[in-house]
Amino acid sequence: MGPAPRVLELFYDVLSPYSWLGFEVLCRYQHLWNIKLQLRPALIAGIMKDSGNHPPSMVPRKGQYMRKEIPLLKQFFQVPIHFPKDFYDVVLKKGSTNAMRFLTAVSMEQPEMLEKVSRELWMRIWSQDEDITESQSILSAAEKAGMSAQQAQRFLEKIPTEQVKNKLREITDAACKYGAFGLPTTVAHVDGNTHILFGSDRMELLAHLLGEKWMGPVPPTPNARL
Repeated sequence: MGPAPRVLELFYDVLSPYSWLGFEVLCRYQHLWNIKLQLRPALIAGIMKDSGNHPPSMVPRKGQYMRKEIPLLKQFFQVPIHFPKDFYDVVLKKGSTNAMRFLTAVSMEQPEMLEKVSRELWMRIWSQDEDITESQSILSAAEKAGMSAQQAQRFLEKIPTEQVKNKLREITDAACKYGAFGLPTTVAHVDGNTHILFGSDRMELLAHLLGEKWMGPVPPTPNARL
């Protein structure tokens, strides 16, 4: 038997495009590295408030930079990411509370679906410029991820419950206690030590911490010819 896999906690919010990039990279590497990836849906708004941070879009120069960077990130990470036409309305006004509560409910009862449903919500908001706040929007994402209409409706009905609200708050608070000030935040548990890495551009450093090989944001599949 080889060494036990190192645990990686990925705290993310589908409102964050950089979370999507980090999410896809870790999902690609989870079967290549000796790791156990744990997806942690959290609320970026809560983390920003707790840390006193501000979204990039609230700082004019950061917002301008972000608009120019997204097309390059799309090519580099090979993720179909696009900037929403009405960024203020989609990201700053509507937010992601219901979507993240839905993902929290999924993580509590059907965690094997969490990766696919998360991805479909990102696809809606950051690729197709579609809503993720309305009930039908969330249901559509869940069903496209392979969840039955009945299952999706059951999780949707759990969004307003205290159990789900408290769990999302608990995970968000956990990220804050680790020292998160934005998302994605990756927490790596290695050899009894805890390492906090912020952003989607720290994956090479993560590989160094893990003693694993970094092969870029799109590693070759095990069956691919080099």
